[in-house]
Amino acid sequence: MMSRVARILLVEDNSADVRLVEEIFSDAGLHFQLQVARSSAQALSMLRQEGDHSNLDRPDIVLLDLNLPETNGREVLQQLKQDPRLKRIPVIVLSASNAARDVAACYDLHANAYVTKPSDLEELIRLVESISVFWLQFVEPPPQL
Repeated sequence: MMSRVARILLVEDNSADVRLVEEIFSDAGLHFQLQVARSSAQALSMLRQEGDHSNLDRPDIVLLDLNLPETNGREVLQQLKQDPRLKRIPVIVLSASNAARDVAACYDLHANAYVTKPSDLEELIRLVESISVFWLQFVEPPPQL
């Protein structure tokens, strides 16, 4: 189990969803550092530690929205999983879509999990808490290369 502060990269362009996830993680009482990327370009720059993000630690987990401006989440997932320095970082895809083609495409690109965003607030709280318990308390993160 993790004994240090968990680093989470939330790739989400919707400000309301960002605030909600921040509140849920905070209310769960976990020790975490949430970084937010509001576009695919920003997410990739943060993950690759480029430019202004050169001093940023890589995350232990990425929560990735599929519907992003410019390049979609599948492209981010593909680039992340093709990069030898990043491919071991667990990626949980969060999407409003439960279409079989979207789910299959993400798993084909080596997503670690695909989760349909619930529309009900209580379900969303339970989902984020479940993610935090499993991925941040029980899963051993891959070593940084």
